[in-house]
Amino acid sequence: MLTTEPLPTAFLLAVCGALLALSVLFSRASGRFGIPVALLFLGVGMLAGSDGPGGIAFDNYSFAFRLGTVALVLILFDGGLNTPLAAIHSALRPAAALATVGVVATAALMGAATHYLFGFGWTQALLLGAIVSSTDAAAVFSVLRGSGLHLKRRVGTTLELESGLNDPMAVILTIGLTQSLASGKAPGWELVGAALVEMVVGAGLGLAMGWGARLVLKRLRLRVAGLYPVMTLALAFLSFGLPTLLHGSGFLAVYIVGIALGNETIRYRTGLLRVHDALAWLSQVLMFLVLGLLVYPRNLIDVAWVGLVLGLILAFVARPLAALLCLLPFKFPLGEIVFTGWVGLRGAVPIILATFPVLSGTEGARDIFNIVFFIVVVNGLVPGATVPWVTRKLGLAANVPEPPQAVLEIASTQLLKGEVSSFYIHQASAVAGERLADLPFPPGSSAMLLVRGQELVAPKGDTVFQQGDHVYVIGHTEDLALLRLLFGQQEDE
Repeated sequence: MLTTEPLPTAFLLAVCGALLALSVLFSRASGRFGIPVALLFLGVGMLAGSDGPGGIAFDNYSFAFRLGTVALVLILFDGGLNTPLAAIHSALRPAAALATVGVVATAALMGAATHYLFGFGWTQALLLGAIVSSTDAAAVFSVLRGSGLHLKRRVGTTLELESGLNDPMAVILTIGLTQSLASGKAPGWELVGAALVEMVVGAGLGLAMGWGARLVLKRLRLRVAGLYPVMTLALAFLSFGLPTLLHGSGFLAVYIVGIALGNETIRYRTGLLRVHDALAWLSQVLMFLVLGLLVYPRNLIDVAWVGLVLGLILAFVARPLAALLCLLPFKFPLGEIVFTGWVGLRGAVPIILATFPVLSGTEGARDIFNIVFFIVVVNGLVPGATVPWVTRKLGLAANVPEPPQAVLEIASTQLLKGEVSSFYIHQASAVAGERLADLPFPPGSSAMLLVRGQELVAPKGDTVFQQGDHVYVIGHTEDLALLRLLFGQQEDE
């Protein structure tokens, strides 16, 4: 029998390529119109679906769940790689409180609102609350890192850590309540025990695997640079899969392993960061596209009122109260509490969790899925689109210079005895207005490149440093303290 290949495969790749390209092109409108980029990806998926002009019939919740899980693993791993260990010390405890007590409080408040306002049964109402209880790593990372916002360190790190740590609690609550709804039994204290076990096992295995991954990458010597990202990708999948198989939280473990590797000097580090950044963005685009395909806009009309009210309650009541409860003991200023409560962004995670009831065949699961989707859209438009404005109003923007137009980095498969550091020249910098030849550089250190606006300057003895310059200096690790005294704080700190 004659085969029709490669035409079906070519058609599939053409459709995927077109959707990816449209998503990337439409993402340019994110900054212009204040629309979170995640919603644009969802919108492209909905337009391509069976109710849109694309007409693609897609109803495979199982595939969407698996793809979403893989995407979240890569997003959390990349988030860990970019989380500096020094910043964690000041934000770990409040972030952990938000990721546990905050998730439970949000689920309870949303469950109560769903029960009393719309007559849902308690188990079904609490299930819906649990599904939307956690913030979304993809949404938070894309807004805080992709929009050019520079928050004060403790606030930004708390939000990022929370989004990386709170998925386990939401997953445990969702699975437990789904099982209770399917069996007809009321949920009990066993949910608390299961949550503790999963988080302890996930954290323990994450720390152990992170330590092991650091040893492997420090000692591993590969001739081909392209194999290093393959190895870190393998470590990311293992750090999710093994803890999950052992009844631990794979999401928590993979985030911890990412932090462990991101704060270690490893071979080909610069290249690895760029590869995983690209993988995280690809994962985010694919995940939101597929989840958009799952939604039939005509079905959203029936739940629009419920979704709108619950979305506004989540943004204005449930999340702010949960943030207030968790952050008051840590003596956060009121402005930081308000901001943290407002920027509890929801994204793909609640939609993925909403596939649990659908896959288990519980009563009303499709309605819950559509309500959750509507809540995510409302949450993205109300808090998500106002994040830059709220940041300025509350005075939480950090005084950070604009990034340089060009970046100088060294990618090496060997552990070199030296590193490249970048510094920004402020008006009050000691080197501002000084000639390069007059500066007391440590032996073995040298200025390599100046980025002045859109101009690249090769620094020479008579080069004068000006306010607004970004200077790249190569030197030994032991000379960094003196270079910081000379130039000021490094740009990546």
